[in-house]
Amino acid sequence: MSDLKLRPEISFAQTFLCSAFAACFAELFCEWVLQLCTIPLDTAKVRLQLQKKTASGDGVSVSKYRGLMGTVVTIAREEGLWALWNGVIAGLHRQCIYGGLRIGLYDPVKTFLVGSDFVGDIPLYQKIFAALLTGAIAIVVANPTDLVKVRLQAEGKLPSGVPRRYYGALDAYCTIVRQEGLGALWTGLGPNIARNAIVNAAELASYDQVKETILKIPGFTDNIFTHILAGLGAGLFAVCIGSPIDVVGFLSPLLLSAKNNSLAAPNISISLYRLTTKVKSRMMGDSAYKNTVDCFIKTLKYEGFLAFYKGFLPNFSRLGSWNVIMFLTLEQVRP
Repeated sequence: MSDLKLRPEISFAQTFLCSAFAACFAELFCEWVLQLCTIPLDTAKVRLQLQKKTASGDGVSVSKYRGLMGTVVTIAREEGLWALWNGVIAGLHRQCIYGGLRIGLYDPVKTFLVGSDFVGDIPLYQKIFAALLTGAIAIVVANPTDLVKVRLQAEGKLPSGVPRRYYGALDAYCTIVRQEGLGALWTGLGPNIARNAIVNAAELASYDQVKETILKIPGFTDNIFTHILAGLGAGLFAVCIGSPIDVVGFLSPLLLSAKNNSLAAPNISISLYRLTTKVKSRMMGDSAYKNTVDCFIKTLKYEGFLAFYKGFLPNFSRLGSWNVIMFLTLEQVRP
């Protein structure tokens, strides 16, 4: 990925298929083989980031979910073990489309930006710009899969007698279109473009740069060990940059109904809806977050810097392992 001249010419279709396969394989491999499952960890991460504290009988604020294992155990106990895999089908839909496009377009866009005759190391800012573009383009196409995945993962335990809103990924697509209209599948597209473009840049550009840097160290070659180190670096950068974005609320519009701006999963207790005027923060009383900047400032002021890294451990466990498997697979299957 780091050297345009050393790789044989392959078509976009080949690159897309290899990228889609690598992304889906990472999703499945980490889920079923490693036991450190990406989907359960992703579900735990979403719940940790979405929860808000509730008052106990003695007036002390308590959190329902506490830490990675505590969240996993609570979800499994209250909702069943399979609830940890909510959104797995939509997740595979997303990886096939989004993963294939964002990675498949990355090298062609880099080549376009620097010129086909460019020789040498591509500047980091060009890599970042290329990844921002491909992430934005890919999520425009894949937004419906992202919306369904987030809604399925966010839905928690329902009160007795209340039916589930969605009975799987395909039912979710149909229900959203039927109740909210076709355009509802692209709910939250603007914030989602911003979020995925930034995280994609953190992943692809960091993997590219870390791999390039490692290969300049005497004794290192383009092998599996190098790919593992670069993949871990990509996961770390993605979490460090992406966690504040998730917590501040770039994904909150995905959880809103496009029809009436009401909560699409009203049974869950969520603080990620920070950007909506419908939801108030308990800590802020009647003062809603006006916009992203206001949300960032108030979260920092009232909850502290670490509030931006809620769910950091499960997030890194998921993204670290996911990036390692995905890039390892991609490097092996790509011509």
